[in-house]
Amino acid sequence: MLFTDIRLQNFRSYKEASFELDPGVNIVVGPNAAGKTNLLEALMVGAVGKSYRAKDNLLIAHGESWSRIDIHTDRNITRVVKLSSNPTGKVEKQFMFDEKIYKRMTVDNRLPVVLFEPENMRLLNADPSERRCYMDDLLEQTLPTYSKLRADFKRVVSQRNALLKAHNPSQSQVFAWNIRFCELATEVVQARRVLLDKITEQLDDVYSSIARKKLDLSITYFSKTPLADYSNQLMKQLTSDYDLDRARGFTGRGPQRDDMVIYSGQTPLSETASRGENRSLVLSLKIIELMVLEEATSKRPLLLLDDVFSELDGARRSALTKL
Repeated sequence: MLFTDIRLQNFRSYKEASFELDPGVNIVVGPNAAGKTNLLEALMVGAVGKSYRAKDNLLIAHGESWSRIDIHTDRNITRVVKLSSNPTGKVEKQFMFDEKIYKRMTVDNRLPVVLFEPENMRLLNADPSERRCYMDDLLEQTLPTYSKLRADFKRVVSQRNALLKAHNPSQSQVFAWNIRFCELATEVVQARRVLLDKITEQLDDVYSSIARKKLDLSITYFSKTPLADYSNQLMKQLTSDYDLDRARGFTGRGPQRDDMVIYSGQTPLSETASRGENRSLVLSLKIIELMVLEEATSKRPLLLLDDVFSELDGARRSALTKL
């Protein structure tokens, strides 16, 4: 489904504005503070129902009590997002698809989106939690059951940690949570590893098409638990770490502590990548996201690129545009 035009009312810096969109590549040009990023954000809200950088109350233009986005598609479907703020500051959201009104964006009405924005450049060197979010966010869009699995696992981690902090918990009490923890952890790790294998298969070719050189790229899933016979190995670690976990008040093993490492040959790319190589790598991951999402959803994703050409030389800009 392609967007043919978008109208913004009281959205961010826009009082009233309309834009027509081409079925192919659209390039948004303007000076700083002209609202280029705000336009991309509006397209994101129209596709998935929420912003990637702000809470709903910040989407309403300053001094206004409501905001509205109207989008038309190539299938003659109208998509409308309305936001209204009451005197207490609480924002209510309403969606309308072909004149049918919804209180929330349903899975069927959500459109796949891949976003590149400057914050993504931190992926290689950021805290491992950001790389875990990268994997989990993509899995939520490609595996229908992963959202529930992610929420269930997060809840079990919280409950086990709360028990560890309680006064004198017995090992048998904690063991009961260990069983469920290991079951869910195994599913999470398996899904993440399958995803990284898919990305690795295409990473070197996509990167070389943008950067015009090969780096022998691969991605390794890093865990403090041996991945062979993972569930049993994790159970042994949780049991042996009981006193240590109690002392620190949290669970030190499991997917909530894992990471992904991108290698160039045998060297972690985070140690050697130049700024241009880093940007080319992140863009490569975004291009592969497009492929993975299209394969999983049978829908052509919307690709949003914010400030994409900075720090890319002429050859890489040309290669990215062609790709």
